[in-house]
Amino acid sequence: MHRHNQSISVQTAILTVSDTRTKENDISGAAIREILEANGHPVEEYTIVKDDVLSIRAAIAGWCERSAIQAIIITGGTGFSPRDVTYEAVSNLFHKEMKGFGELFRNLSYEEIGAKAMFSRAAAGSINGRAVYVLPGSENAVKLGMSKLILPSIQHFTEELNRP
Repeated sequence: MHRHNQSISVQTAILTVSDTRTKENDISGAAIREILEANGHPVEEYTIVKDDVLSIRAAIAGWCERSAIQAIIITGGTGFSPRDVTYEAVSNLFHKEMKGFGELFRNLSYEEIGAKAMFSRAAAGSINGRAVYVLPGSENAVKLGMSKLILPSIQHFTEELNRP
């Protein structure tokens, strides 16, 4: 069994993608922050951008230049409406995509919401040595992804990206 140091604190950034959310009503972004901080992972940055490919990529690029940020968690814009462009913005930036993340997320979601889980384009991968996770915008989806997939893997993912 491959073991990792569960006491490692991962420095994170949160990006909410939405045309309607503000910091005052961003329940999903707030839930991510609360979960990360409760588990010893400091949030270095948190911002909201519109559903726009260039805005999403600009936020990610800026954070990937900062050594203080080891992981980025993105919420919102993963569905099929014309404005949902997060997957397109992020997936083309992945150096390596973690296919199992999206597969497992949809499987866990299916247990809760049934066939509608197919509409999620949750994803994860690495960008410039950063662990990047993409979750749907709903609070339930965020809590599911954080508790079942991100918290159990973020330290190991970060360690793997920093191995020589």
